[in-house]
Amino acid sequence: MELSRKNALVVGLGESGLAAVRFLTERGAHVRVNDQRDADALGVAATKAAALGAELVLGGHAERAFEGLDLIVVSPGVPRLAQLDEAERSGVLVVSEVELAARFIQAPIVAITGTNGKSTVTTLIGQMCQHLRRPFFVGGNLGRPMIEAVDTDAGAPGGLVIVELSSFQLERVSRMRAHVAVLLNISPDHLDRYPSFEAYVAAKARIFERQGAEDFAVLPADAPDLRALLDSDVAVVSFGDPDGDVRVLDGALSDTQTSLRVPLGELKIRGSHNVSNACAAALASRLLGVRRDDIATVLRDFRGLPHRMQHVRSVRHVEYIDDSKATNVGAAVASIDGLAGSSGKIILIAGGVDKGGSYQPLRERMLAEGRALVVLGQAAPLLSRAFHGAPIEIHHATSMTDAVTHAAALARPGDTVLLAPACSSFDMFRSYAERGDHFQRAVETLGEQP
Repeated sequence: MELSRKNALVVGLGESGLAAVRFLTERGAHVRVNDQRDADALGVAATKAAALGAELVLGGHAERAFEGLDLIVVSPGVPRLAQLDEAERSGVLVVSEVELAARFIQAPIVAITGTNGKSTVTTLIGQMCQHLRRPFFVGGNLGRPMIEAVDTDAGAPGGLVIVELSSFQLERVSRMRAHVAVLLNISPDHLDRYPSFEAYVAAKARIFERQGAEDFAVLPADAPDLRALLDSDVAVVSFGDPDGDVRVLDGALSDTQTSLRVPLGELKIRGSHNVSNACAAALASRLLGVRRDDIATVLRDFRGLPHRMQHVRSVRHVEYIDDSKATNVGAAVASIDGLAGSSGKIILIAGGVDKGGSYQPLRERMLAEGRALVVLGQAAPLLSRAFHGAPIEIHHATSMTDAVTHAAALARPGDTVLLAPACSSFDMFRSYAERGDHFQRAVETLGEQP
């Protein structure tokens, strides 16, 4: 793909957008940048883009930004724009940063998607692949933009590129080929962006495009209907119960092909959903050639990622768990399922920006496992209505500190206070991580256990 002297537009100047600007300018393209935000709001990103020689058209999507182009690179957070549709109709190539990167990467690509668990599985596979003694790159939606793998040893034929991909990143891929494509799960999410659940599923399914007989599609064994998303002769393997290639047998995570066996009691990550994540990572890594003993070592040592079922502390025999990354209903339900069977009940802290799905599955799980619900943020009224009439106390909080104080007062010895918001964070916080940090600081201020 020749970029020298091409007229390119990068829409959206987030981290991946800025990386695309750098990549394009280094290859001699004439680059223009467009963002809904103005220069003050973009801050250092706008300064860096200008320093790279890019023309800035900011503060809205002016028509002149889309004129005279050969290529448009769209960042994942950018919504559907009429200007992008018109550009495609006129013959302009419109791609995602992921697709642009894939056209230059020569190494095999390992791509991981799903509604929940992507970051955990991507990190696990990366740690397991450290034992392969070959250059590798870990990034995508998890940290470093995929475009940064180009022109590195990891992106060369002898390397390996391991990327977490969101549905947003997959919307505009066409030539990307994943040697190993992992789909962890699908439940309703981002329905504030997609017109239907089916449209969301279709975006996820693009991870399998261009796979062939030498490639692998990794799917959950308990969702056989997902095989309908495949339209090639790719090799299909599965993980998890009831009959996955890697699953739980006799209380241990097991791969019968390699005799891998790690008792669940030796795993440091919490929750049944994380056992499923570990199965997926173990299977994908085996397909990449990681040895059984190296897979087992990583599974035993991995402590999980911040804000994902992270134990904060116990106060007066009440456990406090930070799962701020549970930004949709499916993830929050999985969090509750992971705590099911404990001696006490759950006091759930939830709320934030509603994403358009139903809270009914959350209500059903809380009826079985919950004692009380503390709601905050824009979605608080919606959550309250969803739980109306349920035999569960509902309290409204004005801040995260207020929410933790309410939850602590409601909890009894043996209970768990769980932050699993089922919503995005952007009404009160800049990110799920900032939300989790506020939760942890509020927990730290609670009285010491006697």
